[in-house]
Amino acid sequence: MKKRHFIIVLMLLFVSTNVFTQERYVEDVFTDVTMQTFSYAENLALDFYQAKDDTFNSKPLLLLVHGGGFSGGKRDNPLEKKFSEAMAQKGFAVASISYRLTRKGKGFNCDTPAQEKIATFAAAAEDVLKATKYLQERASELDIDTEKIILVGSSAGAEAVLHAAFMRNLPEFQFPEYADIKYAGLISFAGAVLNVDYISKENAIPSLFFHGKKDNLVPYKTASHHYCDKNAAGYLVLDGPRTIAKRLDYFETIQTVAFDPKGNHDWANLPYTQMSIITNFIHKAILNPRKTVKRIKLQKK
Repeated sequence: MKKRHFIIVLMLLFVSTNVFTQERYVEDVFTDVTMQTFSYAENLALDFYQAKDDTFNSKPLLLLVHGGGFSGGKRDNPLEKKFSEAMAQKGFAVASISYRLTRKGKGFNCDTPAQEKIATFAAAAEDVLKATKYLQERASELDIDTEKIILVGSSAGAEAVLHAAFMRNLPEFQFPEYADIKYAGLISFAGAVLNVDYISKENAIPSLFFHGKKDNLVPYKTASHHYCDKNAAGYLVLDGPRTIAKRLDYFETIQTVAFDPKGNHDWANLPYTQMSIITNFIHKAILNPRKTVKRIKLQKK
């Protein structure tokens, strides 16, 4: 019996040592993931993912916002679902949210008046803030760290999170009820903002950007949305990741631009396969701040 007991203890010690040698937030530490769905506003829900056996009660939260041109897409698309589960296996809490698809059946191109485009960005940003507040109010129940909320967005979702983080001093984006919300970092897949001049020392946060330099919908530097002609109703100048990164650098804020010289708007989805870049950035720039690479040259796999 003593020998058998000794072997069991050794086995438990081995399992325990193996878990602790894995680096949380970088490597897979857990296998099973649970998901709960919550309604955070009228007709809007979020899916909350976390590892089943994770007893850590102060997890960084990734708030994920899907793409789809503000007219389609779902919080549980296969890419979003797989990403959420993968990040939960590394020890993160993940909330993949729905938001108002205000352009559904209307389009979002050069015929869309510029002011309607701004209103679209504002509605999506407000929903991001609303979901954030809902999660903050349930932090103890969900075991999340309210000081470590990281925004992640793809295409339209990237524009939603970028505007929620950086554009709240613009007249159309002032939501007093969410004024106290602060984010720890941001990850953008092919997104842009209205005006980098509204990024300030107070709202600058560590940011990782994925973008194709030949994206013909969302500019890499500064250009009009969808590259619309100046005479078009939808002419609206946006600042892309290269311009945003320069602004953040001015405030000495950590930022990385991962770019594909030949890439286009397919980098709205391709970053879901770049897990090591994402986890390394979160680990080095947000959770344990130190210098990171400012530019990464990407290639499609």
